[in-house]
Order: sequence, then structure tokens, then C-alpha cells
Amino acid sequence: MDQDLSDPEDRTLGRLQDLGLALPATPSPVAAYVPAVRTGNLIVVSGQIPFRDGALMATGPVPSQRTLDEAVAAARQCGLNALSVVARELGGRLDPVRRIVRVGVFVLCDEGFGDQPKVANGVSEMLVQIFGDRGRHARAAVGCPALPLGATVEVEMLVEVE
Repeated sequence: MDQDLSDPEDRTLGRLQDLGLALPATPSPVAAYVPAVRTGNLIVVSGQIPFRDGALMATGPVPSQRTLDEAVAAARQCGLNALSVVARELGGRLDPVRRIVRVGVFVLCDEGFGDQPKVANGVSEMLVQIFGDRGRHARAAVGCPALPLGATVEVEMLVEVE
């Protein structure tokens, strides 16, 4: 379920709409942590898994249980969930985002799978589409033998804000 956090004057939220995207409801933590911590002009977003409409959209490893395309879509959803957390921290706005500084992408995958960067491109390319140069970021793309709730992908983010 999408949430209306939006400030109608926010150009970045307008860009999301132009791309056919919407911020989902901010996911609730699944353990003992907070969705984000703001310190100074940085927001550290906790790892987001691909919840959509209250359910995980992708579980299981790539490529034995999930295709590369499914994992890419899951990474995009994780990114949207992370942006929802950022917008909540910024009072429903995304224009105060100066830069996406770093993205960490963790991929549940089978031994020998080496296309983690392709999965991570799902979120990376989306961020550049939304933010332009402000969306270009440093990144890690890592293969994992297990992720929370069996999620196919988890994404964390570090964001600089005004």
C-alpha cells in the first residue's frame, strides 16, 4: 500500500511519479533496531528487504529459486522502501537529499553466483533516474548464504541531506 507522505511542491517526489514509481508505506523493523538514524546531515537507513504491500515479494536464492530479473526487481523495491524511510525522516520530502552517498546490496545467492553487481544495478540505476547526479553513489554488492526472513535481497543506504 502506497503512502501519501508527499509535499506537492517536492520536485523529487514529482520525478518519482513521472517514472511511474511511488513510495510504499514505510516498512516496520523486523527486529530490535530503528529504520534510520540521523546524525548531523547524514541519514543511515537500516537494511531494507523487499516488502511490498506488507509481504515479501522475493525469497530464496538467485539463481536456483529466483531469476536475475526477479532479484533486480526486488533490489528496486528495497530501494523504494529505503527512500520511504528517508522521506519519513525528512517530513515527507525528498528534495532535501543532497546525495545518495553509499548503497550496500546483499544478495541471497547460490555458491558460484557472481552477478551481484547486476542485481545491485536495479537499485543503483533507479536512484540515478530519480535524483540525477545526486543519485550517483559508492556501492558494495555482496553475495550471502542467508538473509533475514529468507529475502532474496537486502539494501542499506547512507544519504546526505540539507
